[in-house]
This record gives sequence, C-alpha cells and structure tokens, in this order.
Amino acid sequence: MDKREILKRLDHTLLKQDAVWEQIKEICDEGMKYGVASVCIPPSFVRRAAEYMGGRLPVCTVIGFPNGYATTAVKVFETEDAVRNGADEIDMVIDIGMVKERDYGGVLEEIRAVRRACQGKILKVIIETCLLTDEEKVEMCRVVTESGADYIKTSTGFASGGATFADVKLMREHVGAQVKVKAAGGISSAADAERFIELGADRLGTSRLIRLLEEA
Repeated sequence: MDKREILKRLDHTLLKQDAVWEQIKEICDEGMKYGVASVCIPPSFVRRAAEYMGGRLPVCTVIGFPNGYATTAVKVFETEDAVRNGADEIDMVIDIGMVKERDYGGVLEEIRAVRRACQGKILKVIIETCLLTDEEKVEMCRVVTESGADYIKTSTGFASGGATFADVKLMREHVGAQVKVKAAGGISSAADAERFIELGADRLGTSRLIRLLEEA
C-alpha cells in the first residue's frame, strides 16, 4: 500500500500527560508536512495549535479522556469549549460503567448530547474495546450507529490494551454503513497499519506511524 494512502488516514497523536508545546508544535509540523488527516492533541493545546496551523490541518481533541466517567454535563462543556477553541474533530470516551450495567439507553443519550455540542464537527466515539466483551462491543456498534456519530473508535491507548485486528473486523461488520471505524492504541508497524485498513479502518490513531513509515 502506498505510504500516502496510510498517511491520509492518520490522526497524528500526542496525548501524553507531560506533553509540552514544543512537542505539540512538532507533530503539527509533521502533520502538515505529510498530509495526515488530523493532529490529535490535549484540549489545553487546541487553541494554540489551531492558531498556529491556520486551517492548514484539522485539529482533533479528546473528551472525557481517558476514563470516560465524567458526567454528561462535563463532557458537553468540554466539547463546547474545544469547539470554541478551534477543534475540528472530537474523540469522546463513553462511560464504560454504563455499558457494564447494560444502560445502553444512557450511553446513547450521552453520545447524542455530545453530538449536539459538536455543532457539526466530526465526532468519534471511543468504546475502549479491551474492557468490553464481544457482546458489549456489538451493542456499542448499534448504539453508535443510532447516535449519529461519525466514527466508532477502538481505544484510548491508556487502558490495558489497544486496537486488535479482531476488534476492527467485528466493528466493521456490526456498525452501520454510514459509520466509519478508527483503530487506535498500540499500532506498532506499517504492516499492522495496512492490515487495519484492509479490515475496514478508515482512520488510524498513533504517535509512531510517521516514524515507522520513514524507517520503512
């Protein structure tokens, strides 16, 4: 697969707790240079990155990250703030506890609330697959489809596991045709990136892929 085909699906990511502006600026520069889909960065850097790039590349940020158990009101406020600051894409974490209690209606209501707060910006829903059973993953494919979100996303990269081939295949098979799939967390080679795309991933979230492709 051509490197450009992989790069145009990449959310070039830096979400480490100790990230500083110089590091964020570096991934913005790399993102613009290589023509990636977006840079995915902490909310505190969104305004600065948006001003720095001046619309040359979409800015993605995270909501309810990484644990997902903030209240819906907090997630909505975070989303509104991120959009005001210049975010073009929102990656929100679901409330895993709600899923474990089979409160799928509550999860749906929360995603829809964040969807409204996005004001038309792209919304990706992180379901943290490593913490869910296959039955729960299938149910979340249904919920995300009903919610009107643009993407379903595997992982934060901060839990016990990341994206797997099996999970991306399952999600592609069960999510609605209008919903795209993002694989994120632990993508460790260019070959893995290609395989995720072949299985149906429309986006890839990783901090390492540009380096891996340069080495390849």
